[in-house]
Amino acid sequence: MKIRLLINLFMFLAVVGILLTGCNFNESKETDSKAGDKDTTTSKQVLNMVEASEIPTMDSVLAHDNISFTVLTNINEGLYRLGQEHNPEPAMASEDQVSEDGLVHTFTIRKANWSNGSPVTADDFVYAWKRVFNETGHYASMFETANILNAKEILKGEKSVEELGVKALDEKTLEVTLVAPTALLGQYLTFPTFLPQNQKFVESHGDKYALEASELLFNGPFTLSEWKHDESWNYEKNPKYWDADAVKLKEVNVFVVKEDATQLNLYETNKVDIINLSSTTVDQYKDDKNFIALADSEIFFLRFNHNHKALGNENIRRAIDMSWDKKAHVDTILNNGSIALYGLVPEGFSFSPDGKDYRELNGDLNHGTIKEAKEFLAKGLKEIGQDSVAITLTVAAVEGNDKTAEYLKNQIETNLPELSVTIKLVPVEQRYELESAKEYDMVISAWGPDYIDPMTYIGMWVTGGSANRMDYSNTDYDALVGEINTEKDSSKRYQMMLDAEKMLFDDAAIAPLFQRGLAVLQHTNIKGLVRHPSGPDFSFKWTNIEGN
Repeated sequence: MKIRLLINLFMFLAVVGILLTGCNFNESKETDSKAGDKDTTTSKQVLNMVEASEIPTMDSVLAHDNISFTVLTNINEGLYRLGQEHNPEPAMASEDQVSEDGLVHTFTIRKANWSNGSPVTADDFVYAWKRVFNETGHYASMFETANILNAKEILKGEKSVEELGVKALDEKTLEVTLVAPTALLGQYLTFPTFLPQNQKFVESHGDKYALEASELLFNGPFTLSEWKHDESWNYEKNPKYWDADAVKLKEVNVFVVKEDATQLNLYETNKVDIINLSSTTVDQYKDDKNFIALADSEIFFLRFNHNHKALGNENIRRAIDMSWDKKAHVDTILNNGSIALYGLVPEGFSFSPDGKDYRELNGDLNHGTIKEAKEFLAKGLKEIGQDSVAITLTVAAVEGNDKTAEYLKNQIETNLPELSVTIKLVPVEQRYELESAKEYDMVISAWGPDYIDPMTYIGMWVTGGSANRMDYSNTDYDALVGEINTEKDSSKRYQMMLDAEKMLFDDAAIAPLFQRGLAVLQHTNIKGLVRHPSGPDFSFKWTNIEGN
């Protein structure tokens, strides 16, 4: 037994050693700190982190994931950026003059340069914004959400992209025209899709643009100094950034490490400063001085294909939503601070004009008993003329998702024996493709907010919307969303958003699962690391390693 234990220990250390070598932890680097230093937080303003996957894209026009968003908003800046309190604050825009009717915004572009020394101009915004439509970017719909003139018609193919309501009046003056005033324009403009791009640079690099660190320009607090695909990427402070004096960090090193055990080993050996704990290790570290429990704004839910004979039935959808114990799932399966979700908008995300939490105001929706679930299922089966239904549950092959899927399968089949569930594990990108093509029965999906307002969740479900991806359609819902987008009275608008969520659940359109929680280990002398509830995960601009 002792010999076998020694052999197993030797093999484990060997595997960890290989993994660390693969992540370049033993490689020297010409900096004041190396990723393999004994204690990273005593280094000179260097932060070391991990991510579980590679950067999908560095082209802001095409980006649609949090890793890309985080990198992009730390190496680039748009007209506005999210501040330390998550409110929009001027970035490339030094001034925003608004017409009396609220329809025309005239932005003055501050004196700032790209990393190659060329000035950031109004034309950089015009080019990038139109390129979103020309390249069929994932978030072209954000221009319609922001009420920018002709965006809706361009998306429908009724007008040319040249008619988009954005115009460079001169090198430093950008005019943006809206179809209706919106108090949230600054919030929308912090989103990475609205970042500028230098046309000459982009076109000179052609198909290679944004594929490597050398194929990028930067106008933000940091540059992307190195990008080793599937291994690591490195930020360095941008000396040409207009507000460089506010930036304290010299470097941020991010290593791609997929295995939870390896991440924990790197943290314990002081090779990285921050990790997210897995459900199996939370209890071990919950009393550690570096432990932080965070409620995130990302929600997970079951997306139903409304074209499916059984799942197109409201009563069957409602039965499935009621058929399992959501609290037991977050407490025992996830065990990371996640919160059982009985609505669309998560708690702690949005507050009414009089300061009340959206989730508290609308309460739990479609929260019923197993007995009620059985009654709804019986009614639904009778309506479709079947006595049983076989359902395929599509799930992205990400660590933890398989446990949730197995739990759901067990709960549904136990409590609603007329239903049988087959789990289909697929790569993350394939899950998205299957959703977009509506080639699924039921899928575990996720949504991280694009901006800090309930409409980032509510707007997903309009008929034909790019985020709908399940052919749900309610003309009354569509009309209400349209009214919300133009309502000027903040109290009325908030009530309308509460009503919209209730309408969605009156239809049992989706089945919410949970609001993601994070169990984090983070060295206590890391100060000013901003975790945003929407868009990018982190802003490093204000981060400081205390004691340096």
